[in-house]
Amino acid sequence: MAFLLVSCHFTFAQTVSSGIYGKASDERHLPATAATVILLSAADSSIIKSVTCDDEGKYNMAAKPGKYLLIISKIGYDQSLTGPYTVETGKRFAVPEINLIIHLPQLKEVSVTAQRSYIDAKPGKVVLYVQGSIIAEGNSVAEILKQAPGVHVDSRGTFAILGKQSALVTIDGKPTNLSGQDLADMLQGMAGTSVQQIELITNPSAKYDAAGGGVINIVSKKGANAGTNIVINGGGGYGSYYKFNGGLTFNNRKGAFNVFGNYNYSEDKKFHDFVTNRTIMYQDLLSVYNVSYKSIQLSKNHTFRAGMDVALSPKHSIGFLVSGTVTDNAFVKDNWLQMSNQGKLDSIINTTSNTDRGLNNISYDLNYLGKLGNKGTTLMADFIYNDVNRKSSEYINNHFNLAGGGAYRAPLYFQNLTPSTIRIWAAKLDVTTPLSKTGVLEAGLKYSNVNSDNDLVFGPKVNGVYTSSPTFSNTFLFKENINSAYVNYIGKMGKVGVTAGLRAEQTNSDGMSATMNKPVIRHYLNLFPQLQLNYTVNDKHEFNLSYNRGVNRAVYSSINPFLSYVDLYDYFRGNPRLLPQYTDKIELTHTYNKMLQTALYGAVTTDFYDLRVLQQNDSSKVSITSANNFGTYSILGLRLLAPVQFYNWWNASFSLDASYQRIKAYSQNGNLNKGTQDIIFTTTQSFRLSNTILAELSGRYESPNFYGIGQLKSNYWVTARLSKQVFNKKGTINASVSDIFNTLRDRSTINYQNLNVTIYDKVETRVFRIGFTYRFGNASLKNTVKHPAGNEEEQKRAGGLAGNTLAN
Repeated sequence: MAFLLVSCHFTFAQTVSSGIYGKASDERHLPATAATVILLSAADSSIIKSVTCDDEGKYNMAAKPGKYLLIISKIGYDQSLTGPYTVETGKRFAVPEINLIIHLPQLKEVSVTAQRSYIDAKPGKVVLYVQGSIIAEGNSVAEILKQAPGVHVDSRGTFAILGKQSALVTIDGKPTNLSGQDLADMLQGMAGTSVQQIELITNPSAKYDAAGGGVINIVSKKGANAGTNIVINGGGGYGSYYKFNGGLTFNNRKGAFNVFGNYNYSEDKKFHDFVTNRTIMYQDLLSVYNVSYKSIQLSKNHTFRAGMDVALSPKHSIGFLVSGTVTDNAFVKDNWLQMSNQGKLDSIINTTSNTDRGLNNISYDLNYLGKLGNKGTTLMADFIYNDVNRKSSEYINNHFNLAGGGAYRAPLYFQNLTPSTIRIWAAKLDVTTPLSKTGVLEAGLKYSNVNSDNDLVFGPKVNGVYTSSPTFSNTFLFKENINSAYVNYIGKMGKVGVTAGLRAEQTNSDGMSATMNKPVIRHYLNLFPQLQLNYTVNDKHEFNLSYNRGVNRAVYSSINPFLSYVDLYDYFRGNPRLLPQYTDKIELTHTYNKMLQTALYGAVTTDFYDLRVLQQNDSSKVSITSANNFGTYSILGLRLLAPVQFYNWWNASFSLDASYQRIKAYSQNGNLNKGTQDIIFTTTQSFRLSNTILAELSGRYESPNFYGIGQLKSNYWVTARLSKQVFNKKGTINASVSDIFNTLRDRSTINYQNLNVTIYDKVETRVFRIGFTYRFGNASLKNTVKHPAGNEEEQKRAGGLAGNTLAN
């Protein structure tokens, strides 16, 4: 009977000409040899037949006319379910290439479906699987990053993964176009429930824009499930002031069309206290300038993305995406400057102001994804336009009083208006083609053009009318064009996996302001090599050696020569002659059992400018903070990532980053040559209290260390969370308390050259939050193909949020 059945099946296969075929690949686009392909009926999911992929990852099955689903599985990879696909009479349907995802260790439960580990250590990067984690519920992306292993976030909104050097922050491969507080505000307004995963990339390949400080890539939920799917979330919180957030993610996928998007709104009122004590010795006179700055900030943030993909054929698709961020901030500032001479209080200046600051950044993206020929060559093209508008209107009141009371001069009133516009055009073309069964070649071109127009209107109020002072008012125009090309090889040499690439970036810039004698014009070409060698000893041990060279160009605000007012004795000034800083990095990593990762790394940055340099005039007592190419920054470190499962209801992750850092100033900046240790320890403890209740406790500690010209004290916090699934696990109620003991703050001292300053910097961090998330629709079909986009570097330096288009 078995022989007859096989014979009948063979005969049927010879007579029916209709069928289905395709190719399966792994994460590196290499053939998924010996993967199993199962054909199912779309009507009832019954199994029709199965085959095994050949050495080129290809499969071919005869099939009657009808609708089918495909399951592709391979040991070491997650199972992939795709379809439905329609097979017509006498035709063979070509399934688009399917990329399998590496399988991650599962947390086994007695009566609960296994869960993916939150942290996954991979060669050159660490992946945080935010989707489905309790940390996503009720938390913003900014809060998630603050708790991520090895990530350093300071009070200025700088996010770093390599020492304290700022990283390129991207969303779906596209930069946020923001820096400092604007970046922090945008990430604070972005809901964790809208994120699929976060990638901390210390060794980006040549395909990425050259980034000296590494890349933090936030991958948003794709929303490409079959049918209509909607996820809504909302919540509120209270610390010293109220918080609110709400949003939704949606998609409608039917046939060749996929419409998708998300929207999030947040409203956050918080305080910021900043205290400095500056001691000045000049001509035997000891003066102390004590500043107590307090502000209340109300931030309203809208982030959104909406797009559509159209499959022109099984191998070709186009998409359009509009995305952006709209931020409106209102500041109420109260600044007290107490001036003492020879230990006796002399006078007080009270500076108050109301500031209205807003940022609109809208990105438009037209893209194409196609499969060319039968060898699996992929072509991707992106055309992007960014429209960035920033406004800031501040009205400042200065009141002057003697120590004993009474005014010693009339009040001064100023206006401070700083509007700016930035226009970014970018076009990108990427080609990926297999060279052999184990080798893939990637190549691409990119063009970007930036035009920035910045105004500063600053002046006193005279006879009831605000005026413009020629000493402070200014206009700054900046143009920049970057032309890039790269080639990247991914393959194997025996047992050694190789990723080797070279990126070339040619930069042309022109900056000019009314106060500059002549424009600052630069033309330069840089080469950025990248190499990664991966050797798998056995199932337990894997080694990875990588080298990368990158560049950080200054954010546009840092090269703007405006003299920005803080108070009568405190200013900030940009530097249009600021040079890029270059970083060479090397890292040796050992991974045990695909979980425990130990890395030894080192990096040297030249023309280092990430710190802010404070210069003080002892005679006038005025201090000016500016960006400057200060010197070299070196770091040698050891990083450890250890996910641990203690019981089936208790698992944890531990992260230790211990480094030695040295900053050596160029001779024109003084004689600083100082080294310091920096130890960062983070842990997250997760507890499954029942089938529907999860609890989590996380904490972070950073040792005292030296950075820039300041000695920093230790920094630490503890956060707790609780979530419960409701409504048949389609809904989730969550609650959390961040920084339970209210210990997170920056404390530092500066004692360098003629500077003697102590600093205390505290923002609101202890907050109780409660939230709710509900999911509508079909959550079973999740296979999508990521379509990266193209204006990575420019958006980091200007301001905004851009999304990403999908091809299915």
